[in-house]
Amino acid sequence: MGTRSIPRYRAGVVVAVLSAVAMAAAAQPGGKASRGEKSPAARKPAIPEGVRVERNLEYVPGGHERNKLDLYLPAVAGKPLPVVVWIHGGAWRAGGKEGCPAAGLVARGYAVASINYRLSQHAVFPAQIEDCKAAIRFLRAAAKQYGLDPDHVGVWGASAGGHLVALLGTSGGVNDLEGRRGSLGQSSRVQCVVDWFGPTDFTRMGGWHDAPGSPEAQLLGGPVAKNKDKAARANPITYVTKDDPPFLILHGEDDRTVPIGQSELMDAALRRTGVPSTFVRIPGAGHGGPAFNAPENRKRIEDFFDKHLKPTPPKGGPHKGLSSLW
Repeated sequence: MGTRSIPRYRAGVVVAVLSAVAMAAAAQPGGKASRGEKSPAARKPAIPEGVRVERNLEYVPGGHERNKLDLYLPAVAGKPLPVVVWIHGGAWRAGGKEGCPAAGLVARGYAVASINYRLSQHAVFPAQIEDCKAAIRFLRAAAKQYGLDPDHVGVWGASAGGHLVALLGTSGGVNDLEGRRGSLGQSSRVQCVVDWFGPTDFTRMGGWHDAPGSPEAQLLGGPVAKNKDKAARANPITYVTKDDPPFLILHGEDDRTVPIGQSELMDAALRRTGVPSTFVRIPGAGHGGPAFNAPENRKRIEDFFDKHLKPTPPKGGPHKGLSSLW
C-alpha cells in the first residue's frame, strides 16, 4: 500500500467499499452474489429452525436510535447460555445488526447478540466503544430475563467491528471508555475475542488512512496525524495488559484495506504481555471473503468459543453451528 493521501472524493468511495466488504465474509458458502442479488450486507439469512429472536432491544433506555440489539436464543433452553456478541463492520459509518453471521452458534448452545452502535456521522469516538460496552452491560443486567450466563461473554467482529471487539478485550476496567449510559452497575469485561482483520493502531496504518476524509479521520474528528492523542485513545493496542482475555485473530494476507501488519502488531503485543493469542494468516484472502468461511476456520472459531465460554465440550456432533448462516 502506498503512502500518498487520497482525494476526498476517493475517500468517500472507500467508505462505501468498506461498508460492503465488512460483511463479505458472511456471504453464502460460495462467497459470491449472483448478478441482481442483494449484497451480503443487505441479505437477511433465514433464521434456523428452533431459534427465536428478540429484536430491537434497547440497551440504553431512551438513547440513540442505534442503541439497540437483536438477541438470538434457542426456542427451549435448559440452563443459562454463554453469550457471543457480534459487532458489525462498515468503516464506522455503515452496516447494521441484520444478517448476523454468528447466529448459527445458537445450535451449539449459545445465545447470540448482534448490536448496532452510533456511527461516526452520529458521534465521534469514543461513542462507538461506549455503546459496545453499554450493550455488554445490558446483557449482564438482563441475564435472568433471557436465560444468559453473565460470566461467559465473548465477542466477535469484522473490520471496524474487529477494531471494536479488540478494544473491548483490552480496555476492560478502563473507566475513560465506559460512558455514562446504560446498566452502569454491570461489568463490560469480556471473556474472549475473535477479531477479523480489525485496525489496532491507527498511527501505523499509513497511506489513504491518513487522509482528511478517511474513515479513521471521520471517526476521530480529524486526520490521524493531527490527532495522535485521540488515535492512541482509540487504539486497542494502547491498553494491552496481562489480564486481557484470549484472542483469536484472522487476517487475509492480501488485505488492501486493513494491512495485515495491524494484526501482526496486535498479536505480538498480546504475546509479549502474556495474553493467549492465536493469529491465523489466510493466504490469498483479502478484506473478508469466502476463505474466512472455510471449514477449518469455522472450526477454529467454534473450538475457541467452546474452550473459553463453556465449562464442558458441546454435544450433538462436531461443528454444525455456524455453517447454516455462513
